[in-house]
Amino acid sequence: MKLTRIMKTAGLAAAMAVAGNAAALGQDRAGWPDSFTVGTASQGGTYFAYGSGWANLVAETLGISGGGEVTGGPTQNMALVHTGDVAFGMTTMGPAAEALEGNSPLAPGVPLDNVRAIFPMYQTPFSITTLSSSGITSISEIPAGARIGFGPAGSTSDTYFPRMLETLGVEFERRNGGWNDLGGQLQDGLLDVIAFAAGIPIPAVSQLEVQTDVNIIDFAPEELATVLDAFPVSDFTIDSGTYQSLDRDAQAVSMWNFAVANADLPESFVYEVVKTVMENHDRMMEIHKASRSTIPENFEHNQVLKWHPGAVRWFEENGFDIPDDLEG
Repeated sequence: MKLTRIMKTAGLAAAMAVAGNAAALGQDRAGWPDSFTVGTASQGGTYFAYGSGWANLVAETLGISGGGEVTGGPTQNMALVHTGDVAFGMTTMGPAAEALEGNSPLAPGVPLDNVRAIFPMYQTPFSITTLSSSGITSISEIPAGARIGFGPAGSTSDTYFPRMLETLGVEFERRNGGWNDLGGQLQDGLLDVIAFAAGIPIPAVSQLEVQTDVNIIDFAPEELATVLDAFPVSDFTIDSGTYQSLDRDAQAVSMWNFAVANADLPESFVYEVVKTVMENHDRMMEIHKASRSTIPENFEHNQVLKWHPGAVRWFEENGFDIPDDLEG
């Protein structure tokens, strides 16, 4: 299966003296790649900022050239990592489960099972943003035929948010695009609503509220109950103060994200990648505030993907028991 890369981000981290660094750290680098790429998502979204950040942290720490690549998001990342077009990627549990079952829209009938989990990232809340001038303050007030941006085609937001809103009785025109582009369209009056599924704070929303007044719309109690019953999501609270425009806690739903790796990568390489991310929480928090959930204890939220042996080794060395049936 041939998949076209969308683009590679500029400024890959410069390689350090690999041999000297490896000797100093006592690492076995047999079979390591000369460079690596992390599949992220569109610019303006959390995946891009978070993924490019941890890629650069790993590159700097291990002395190997690496960086993030713009992609269509979790669904495409599963396919790219499966085929080895990128070494690493990031995905949410819903698209991951569909891909493993052969239900990916990018490869119908083909189980994308050459992918392994390596560390927990954060929860992706599903949240809605409108301009305050629209007068829309709740999901029930979204008018029939509203033009709603759902993010890149095939992304977690595009896969699940339309279904959620249809379940809640919302009639809409579906639009796709990168988060920055959709934010510009909302500001220009070309969209009525953006339905985001991304780690918070979402860069595109933070940028929007600097330029104009926005409403962060949450789920009413009965809407929340309906969506929790119908979809593989969990209750989530967007804390007041997450955005300048949010002066109260907002109720949302969320889905867990995990970093993934091609199953054929060397165990020693993946071990060092996991070690770098899991043991540098302060640096991860500098990359993105969503990293507050990037802690080893959250490994338990993966009930879908098998773990890469390099990740299994790091977690079990640090007192976390990976279930036997999920060891890859």
